[in-house]
Amino acid sequence: MSTATQTSTATGASTATAEVPPGFDRLVELVPGERAVAVRNIPATLPVFDHHFPRHPILPGVLLLESMADLAKAAAGGDPAGWRLASVRGVRWKHFVAPGDQVEITVEVTGRTQQTTDVRTTARVEGRVVAAARLLTLVSAEKPREGTA
Repeated sequence: MSTATQTSTATGASTATAEVPPGFDRLVELVPGERAVAVRNIPATLPVFDHHFPRHPILPGVLLLESMADLAKAAAGGDPAGWRLASVRGVRWKHFVAPGDQVEITVEVTGRTQQTTDVRTTARVEGRVVAAARLLTLVSAEKPREGTA
């Protein structure tokens, strides 16, 4: 479910109405082209916990990385569907994310061209870093995939 929300910068200097990216429960901050912070609750009812792992359920790291990429698309500015993830570098998994956790994901744009956006992202649970990616590169969805042009 996507809902509109009031957002502001860390300084509270500007406010804007923005859509909560799909998969997130709350958008804390969105400055298109610069930064985004959003919260995702991890319900115990996710079907993935039946298999990953039944006696010690944890959120698969790839799903957390997918959330980071989704928020990066919102932070990149423009239509989030206009971006796709091209590469990931320097990912570190530091702690498990379990059912019932609330994950706060922060994305900061570190570089941008007309066709690409580079971001650094961090995921925290109760203030503790659970995962970080040094570099996610998004490319325009209109750009042909490598090897297909």
